[in-house]
Amino acid sequence: MTKVAAGNTGQKELKRPAREKLLASASKLFYADGLASTGIDAVTADAGVAKMSLCNNFASKSELVTAYLNARHQEWLGLYHRRLDQAAEPADRLLAVFDAYSDHAHFEYERGFRGCGLLNAAAELPVGDPGRDIVKLHKEEVERLLAEHLQEIAPRRTAPNASTAKQLSFLLEGAMARAGLEGNDTCLTEARGMARQLVLAL
Repeated sequence: MTKVAAGNTGQKELKRPAREKLLASASKLFYADGLASTGIDAVTADAGVAKMSLCNNFASKSELVTAYLNARHQEWLGLYHRRLDQAAEPADRLLAVFDAYSDHAHFEYERGFRGCGLLNAAAELPVGDPGRDIVKLHKEEVERLLAEHLQEIAPRRTAPNASTAKQLSFLLEGAMARAGLEGNDTCLTEARGMARQLVLAL
């Protein structure tokens, strides 16, 4: 998903496992073109591996989609924890949730930033699909993290904190949707400012 740095090609690239190549290509193509528009042939061609390699690593396209969604969740967690490590104050730790989404918006996507890859995928999946459960769990975890940070900021507001965490998660989701439409993180930056004002008023 991000730009490949110089030095990751050549000998090192040849040793890259087929599963890793397939998942990297699927992640790029699923985000750029959507799940339905991305066929298995496109993934294997982009990964530069034989079709049998996909069968050896993923039982079906559905399993590849599930791996993609799990990878995006883990990727976001990595961005969040990186931001969290840099945050000195409780309010900054809460805002790290917003910052992690902004960091995702700055990835060098093949066809530009299109918003939350998890929600984009969920919109294509039928009700009851396991992939939708992964997306739901991700969004619930984001809200839980917001609630935990609010509890750290205002420990006596346990019940109100849960409500405020939901408000902040809705603010974040709305900003992410608008950011995807506009192709940049301006709305996310504005939402972060709104969240900061709300938190400082607690």
